[in-house]
Amino acid sequence: MPGEPVLLYVLIVGCEVAFWLVLLLGLIVRHVLGRQALGKWLLRSLALVDVMLLAFTAMDLKSGTRATFAHGLAAMYLGFTVSFGSTVIAWADERFAHVFAAGQAPRVSPTRGWEAVRYDLALWLRCIVACVLAVAMLEVVIAFVANDEVTQPLHAWYKNAFGCVFFWFIFGPLWSLVSAGRSAR
Repeated sequence: MPGEPVLLYVLIVGCEVAFWLVLLLGLIVRHVLGRQALGKWLLRSLALVDVMLLAFTAMDLKSGTRATFAHGLAAMYLGFTVSFGSTVIAWADERFAHVFAAGQAPRVSPTRGWEAVRYDLALWLRCIVACVLAVAMLEVVIAFVANDEVTQPLHAWYKNAFGCVFFWFIFGPLWSLVSAGRSAR
């Protein structure tokens, strides 16, 4: 990664750690301490971690740093957090409540048949939303920076987002559909 902004990668890793720490804190506050409102507020604030990362990214580019892979990755993080955040929170909340607050056993995701196809299709649609949001965030950053020389590398993320959607479809809904067809025989 010569020429890559090491600080930005450190911030990306830091934001990923912060995401999971805030999630854990929200669950502890909600289920162990019994402070439902505060726990819910903490869980809803998870996207703010990625918003701060994207803001730092935009400011870094505005200062004249040429865009790299890391700058685009920050936008993808925000898109995926917004799109998948509620499902990640629900998944973690069910498991945490079951283990630490005598909650019901968590639901298990379907792995076979048409239920798995529908489940994977729903996740793929969230992937599309995440990638559209990420590309929209990139457009906002590009407009904010207003320097084509600096932001030109960010345009590669349009292909990355399309690739993500394409491969998610192949290894998600299509894979489940083929498996469901085989099991129906």
